[in-house]
Amino acid sequence: MNALSLADDGALRCSWAAREPETAYHDTEWGFPVADDTRLFEKICLEGFQSGLSWRTILLKRDNFRTAFAGFDIPTVAGFGERDVERLLGDAGIVRHRGKINAAINNAARALELIDEAGSLATFVWQFEPENADRTAAEPVSTSPESVALSKALKKRGWKFVGPTTMYAFMQSMGVVNDHSAGCLTYEPVVLAREQFTRPELPRQR
Repeated sequence: MNALSLADDGALRCSWAAREPETAYHDTEWGFPVADDTRLFEKICLEGFQSGLSWRTILLKRDNFRTAFAGFDIPTVAGFGERDVERLLGDAGIVRHRGKINAAINNAARALELIDEAGSLATFVWQFEPENADRTAAEPVSTSPESVALSKALKKRGWKFVGPTTMYAFMQSMGVVNDHSAGCLTYEPVVLAREQFTRPELPRQR
């Protein structure tokens, strides 16, 4: 869970969302469940780029990342070559880190393999939803048994920059867990969205 702060508009929000662009991101995206593979892949990439940095840094550059990485279209990014790597290293609008750039390209290729295996990236990710996904504990956490398991499963399949802390942040943002504090104005909308959300299921074995 996250500490709360009273915003200028009189609303209680998670304290990290006190100013823009975090406020809009918090109110309309963070914690709402996602089943779209492109959005899931984008967030895994952006969480990897955030490693060692603040989310604000990445959020302010998110549109630049989307342009540089072809909208995070998985097959397109999987086809990036060395020329693309050099192009990205020269792009001042993103985080120019060779290891993270190469990881995003590698992970796109691994995502295609995973989609072939599970049917979709969403199907694979949502297997790791915890039973108590709408948390009520007062203390914030940075990992969970499920994020550790997801990290291990992805690393086993060759993914990079997908440690347990990174995967927990990914799960928070994509609604696999609801880590809005109970008094936050977005907590109940996320609870409702998660109740109405249709979880993707693994294809039946023939």
